[in-house]
Amino acid sequence: MGTQPPFGEGLRAALGAPRRPRRLESSPRSRVWRVELAGTPAVVKQLVAGPGAEERYAREVAALRIAARAEPAVVPALLGTDPGERVLVLAHVGHRPPPREWIVGYAEALARLHATALPADAGLLPAWSGPTQGDADSFLHLAETLGVTVAPGVPAELTALVGRLDRAGGHALLHGDPCPGNDLHARGGVTFIDFEQASLGNGLVELAYLRIGFPTCWCVTKAAPALLDRAETAYRTTWKTLTGTDPEGDLTDACAGWLLRGDALVERARRGTVDHLARIPDHDWTWGTVSARQRLAHRLGVVAGMTADRPGLRGLHTVSTDLRRTMAARWPSLGPVPADRP
Repeated sequence: MGTQPPFGEGLRAALGAPRRPRRLESSPRSRVWRVELAGTPAVVKQLVAGPGAEERYAREVAALRIAARAEPAVVPALLGTDPGERVLVLAHVGHRPPPREWIVGYAEALARLHATALPADAGLLPAWSGPTQGDADSFLHLAETLGVTVAPGVPAELTALVGRLDRAGGHALLHGDPCPGNDLHARGGVTFIDFEQASLGNGLVELAYLRIGFPTCWCVTKAAPALLDRAETAYRTTWKTLTGTDPEGDLTDACAGWLLRGDALVERARRGTVDHLARIPDHDWTWGTVSARQRLAHRLGVVAGMTADRPGLRGLHTVSTDLRRTMAARWPSLGPVPADRP
């Protein structure tokens, strides 16, 4: 079962028989092989049957077709599909170790990916879903549990934040998980893979990954301020060049939204199961490069800095500052997140 990729008669008629299959590492939700088609390397990906598999397959196919508009390419070419078996055949893209300042090229490529979607694409992918009121309530409960005073106006601030993110709109093609490992670095630039969580929405919710620490990812990094500024400028400049407009939305709101989401402390298979913020006082756990408490402390520091002079979020600034200080005193061994990706 693991050695031969599923390659039905329709794919064989269109692309020929796959040769020299080799299984590649992938998530538990998919099986991936490298093959040769007429002497040219290609990749065969099959989404494993299970809850949500059909939707994830449809998202990936739709996203790849939209993103194929980019020149130069930011996704592998989609060579063929077999919806019945949830199979995609993709052009193989080479990868080499990313440069030290990789986030600049990453941010430019992310802007080019986001800009491929058009207003007419509405309905081809789901709209992005932001934090909920339940997320805001869980965050405030955590603060109170750890002895942090929550001023009377803070709940209303967070309710307004949730509402702004919900109304932010936008038609950018969002990857859904634009993490280290889902970006391939080659001489021609950055190519993104694995679009099972793709959606349409405001691009700044993914530009925020660079500041807030890649919230859906195993690999959390913190870039130096000057490098972060270069990357964000590259994103905004590229977006404006391609669309003729400045990016809409608010980066501070986007980062604050990720802070509220307890599900952004665990890998995908564990999301939507329990209130993960409620676990923080009594439990810590490691996912990827850092622990859950390290992730949260980093995000608190980012949001505290961004909201210091922000009308409408000054209460969140105080809570974030005090909560981070409390965590540092309660768990003094918490270290900073890494500066470099593995």
